[in-house]
Amino acid sequence: MKRILVVDDESSIRRLLKVALTNRGFEVLEAEDGLQAMGMVAAEKPDLIVLDVMMPGLTGHEVHDRLRQKPDSKDLPILFLSAAGTFEEQHREIAADPNADYLPKPFKPSEVADHIDAMLDPAKRAEFERERGRREAKLSKIVEIMHRDRD
Repeated sequence: MKRILVVDDESSIRRLLKVALTNRGFEVLEAEDGLQAMGMVAAEKPDLIVLDVMMPGLTGHEVHDRLRQKPDSKDLPILFLSAAGTFEEQHREIAADPNADYLPKPFKPSEVADHIDAMLDPAKRAEFERERGRREAKLSKIVEIMHRDRD
């Protein structure tokens, strides 16, 4: 059974994802902040992290950066969730790390579960990578147009 660590400072989000992911057959661990998440990654060895971007203390980006510095978590799949994500932020997350992806809030719990299935299931991984590449290309074009319009 795959272990998913859900990290969000909102307990309602953690509960919602726990129900959706448990129903899909995942074991769900929860952390309410970045510091707690760092300890749980070391102790529990999850297969994937669902990581809120905006949290008190360590942000999701800071957790990501710290995990990538450690040999045992440098390739750990991370799915960022954020209500405040700009196109630039989404593009940065997708382009910078092949083992990270991004979904905006609000989200459908089933969409998150589908995304995690695709990230972890080798049979679905190729299609996930193609779709991720298409999203990265679209975001890149949007960011390019936005920057061109600003200049």
